[in-house]
Amino acid sequence: MQFYRQKPIGSYVVDFYAPKAKLIVEVDGSQHLDSVHVQNDAYRDACLSSEGLQVLRFSNIQVLQELDAVVDKISRVLMERLDQNPPSSH
Repeated sequence: MQFYRQKPIGSYVVDFYAPKAKLIVEVDGSQHLDSVHVQNDAYRDACLSSEGLQVLRFSNIQVLQELDAVVDKISRVLMERLDQNPPSSH
């Protein structure tokens, strides 16, 4: 599965983007726990979702300490998304 890093989508730049699955993966630092960031992230996620994209968010700590679980979650969602949006057969 092809992922693009720091991919511009609309007026946002997302951490990782898999276009075939319409999946965005965000890895957030501790500043995203601040209430203003939480509100901004929720608005951003809603805007991206309205375009048919799914956003998964993980903290830096999760990625560092629970990498297997993070990768498992991303893999499961990728499979679900691909089942919902099969690639066209051109």
